[in-house]
Amino acid sequence: MIAEKIRNELTSAMKARETLRVSVLRGLLAGFTNELVAQKKKPDEKIDDESALLVIKRGVKPREDSIEQFEKGGRKDLADNEKAELAILKTYLPETMKKEDIRTVVETKKQELQISDTSKAGILIGAVMKELKGKADGKDVKEVVDELLS
Repeated sequence: MIAEKIRNELTSAMKARETLRVSVLRGLLAGFTNELVAQKKKPDEKIDDESALLVIKRGVKPREDSIEQFEKGGRKDLADNEKAELAILKTYLPETMKKEDIRTVVETKKQELQISDTSKAGILIGAVMKELKGKADGKDVKEVVDELLS
């Protein structure tokens, strides 16, 4: 289970005095507790892997946005810190699909739903994301759909 793996790695990171890693892992564990409470469960229950991955993904997006903003603002030091945190989080996420693989799914769905113009791109993106269920990055899916419909 992901949560147990993170708890064990937190212990070893604390022993090794890896402050950044400890901070990120503690944040994840707090996120797991918050997710359990949001699901109306007790905070000391075990969180399932699907919910744990959801919490981790929620931690990735703001860091990506922060990196972009810090780089625009010329704050390389802050951007580097966010990149290091992002790298730690990504170690717990499953591998995402490559664009070529996404393209085949998009083409199949496009034929299936008979979508030919850009006005229905949202419908196509939604159908593809539902089928792939977290196996692909939404940004990549959107890029592939935009390429195929333009």
